[in-house]
Amino acid sequence: MVNILSIQYKSTRSNDTVTASEAILKGLANDGGLFVPTEIPTLNVSLAELSKMTYKETAYAVMKEFLTDFTEEELKNCIDKAYDSKFDTEEIAPLVKAEDAYYLELFHGSTIAFKDMALSILPHLLTTSAKKNNVKNDIVILTATSGDTGKAALAGFADVEGTKIIVFYPKGGVSPIQEKQMVTQKGDNTFVVGINGNFDQAQSGVKAMFGDKELAKELDAAGYQFSSANSINIGRLVPQVVYYVYAYGKLLANGEIEEGEKINVVVPTGNFGNILAAFYAKNMGLPIDKLICASNDNKVLYDFFTTGTYDKNREFILTTSPSMDILISSNLERLIYRIAGNDSEKNAELMRELKEDGKYTITDDMKAQLSDFYGNYASETETAQTIKTLYDNTGYIIDTHTAVASTVYKKYEEDTQDTNKVVIASTASPFKFTRSVMNSIDAKYDNMGDFELVDELSKIGNVKVPNAIEEIRDAKVLHDTVCEVEDMPKIVKGF
Repeated sequence: MVNILSIQYKSTRSNDTVTASEAILKGLANDGGLFVPTEIPTLNVSLAELSKMTYKETAYAVMKEFLTDFTEEELKNCIDKAYDSKFDTEEIAPLVKAEDAYYLELFHGSTIAFKDMALSILPHLLTTSAKKNNVKNDIVILTATSGDTGKAALAGFADVEGTKIIVFYPKGGVSPIQEKQMVTQKGDNTFVVGINGNFDQAQSGVKAMFGDKELAKELDAAGYQFSSANSINIGRLVPQVVYYVYAYGKLLANGEIEEGEKINVVVPTGNFGNILAAFYAKNMGLPIDKLICASNDNKVLYDFFTTGTYDKNREFILTTSPSMDILISSNLERLIYRIAGNDSEKNAELMRELKEDGKYTITDDMKAQLSDFYGNYASETETAQTIKTLYDNTGYIIDTHTAVASTVYKKYEEDTQDTNKVVIASTASPFKFTRSVMNSIDAKYDNMGDFELVDELSKIGNVKVPNAIEEIRDAKVLHDTVCEVEDMPKIVKGF
């Protein structure tokens, strides 16, 4: 079937329009806006057909609708290279039923977190896009991480020809396993830097470099150009739509739902990309009813959905779910643009307020368009309790981020008495946050070392230790650079 509709991408802050491959290459629009499709395409397969598809087939069915300037061969080649033996299960994203929810396990890739789902394909989308647009420069991937994106991007881009990758992370603001995964990363084109600051400062520093015209000129003269592997890149967002579509097909195939039956989706949310992908899936025609947005103690999104005011002027809290310790949810801008009636001027004005005052308030009209979403949050105590209760009742062990989602789902059920089947995005393996997970199950585990805990978790949960953990047991630290926030551009030039 020929795709008659060619989807263009435009900035959320102006009328700059580009093709899909150009949007993937640029990462961020010239005006600092995020690229969004000019319209959300319709899913071109029936739900019955969907239920018979493999993960790769689903990926092609979804992604071809968004990436209309890729040929079938180009796109299938990217998909084949991404979803291969890097994943430890052929299903790629298995659905596991525990108690009354379906956990969509998004952590079977090479770094045991959901970021692998998109970051295993992004390098191939990028290098294909570079060829399509006759780019001669090497691509420098510049990324800030709150823990998971960093390692997943490093693993995706390691030794990919024509690319270099530089990852900044908050020193002391990620789990010991997350840090070890990053600082032991092999690959001649990989660079990892700890900053003395938090994730939001790292993210702002990276965004500032993207907007620095002088730096861009210097890089270009040396044969380089920046691109992003953060969730602001549309090449990250589109592959994330796939797994929600796949989960629905699986529920249907397993006879858990009737064709066309609506489901709810719960997503533990920091940067808003993962839940936005579910929103896009809904808008493609997937029968999703409620999008349940789960926050930890940094509940800036919960407050936003409750009050209509987004306010980052608050204490930054370090929690046991560090990938969600975020006060500026970058991807929310794509939703704001949409509920502002695709009005780039209105959106740009709100983003200016966020930059200048640290907050903005949406209109009542805009707020009325958020009825698809429900927001709530889980305290540290509730998160730990959920891990323990689920384990005691079922033997199934979830990580801290998934537990935030599970807790919020229970609150949603109590608030609404809604009986729709629910898919919970399980965003990381419990092995990534062993200490927090094991302490939740029993305080006695706190006396064990990090890798003793890994073996104990494997034993009590009856699950094999993932390769991602085995690899780093004795791995050598290869990256030990630490810098101040203001020195980030200097470090980049040094590399």
